[in-house]
Formats: sequence, C-alpha cells, structure tokens
Amino acid sequence: MADTASFFANNLPKKLAENPDLASDINAIYQFDVDGAGSWAIDLTDGSGTVTEGAHAAPGCVVSITKDDFEGLLDGSKNAMTLFITGKLKVSDAGLAMQLQKLLG
Repeated sequence: MADTASFFANNLPKKLAENPDLASDINAIYQFDVDGAGSWAIDLTDGSGTVTEGAHAAPGCVVSITKDDFEGLLDGSKNAMTLFITGKLKVSDAGLAMQLQKLLG
C-alpha cells in the first residue's frame, strides 16, 4: 500500500520537479487534510510548485480524506468519484479538485 507521508515528502515533489509545467497548468493552492496522517499544502502558483507540511492560510481547494482512503487512491484500489459520492472524500472546490488527476495520476 502507498504511504501518505512518503507521497507528500518524496513522490509529489519529484513529480513536480520532473514536470515543471504542471504547476503553471494547474495554478492553484491545495490543502490536503488527511485524517490519521496530517496536513500538507501544495502551492502551484509560483515556479514549479512546492509541497509543505501543515495548513496553508488561503488554499483554493481543501481536500479532506482519511489516511486509508487516500492511500487507496494512490495505489489504485479506491476510486475518487466513489469516495466523493459516498462522502468519504470532501473537497471545497470541485472544479479545482478535478485538476488533481494531473498530480495524483
């Protein structure tokens, strides 16, 4: 199973570094509140993007999910739409949340 902390500390920063246009394509700030793991902010509004642990003062989209469900999304054993419909995945801006496929896919 995928590891949430490793995703935010290693996998996502590596993906942003390898795909410098990804940040400018999305151009938003996300906050992930992962129950059982912590919070991370992804700022895609400046440069090639940054990932920091903790909350952001003004995110464009807040994503709330449990650690188990998030790790299921990462390893492909769970479906984002199913989690959203069943209330296990909550987002504050559905339009920005749709852009997350570029980051998580």
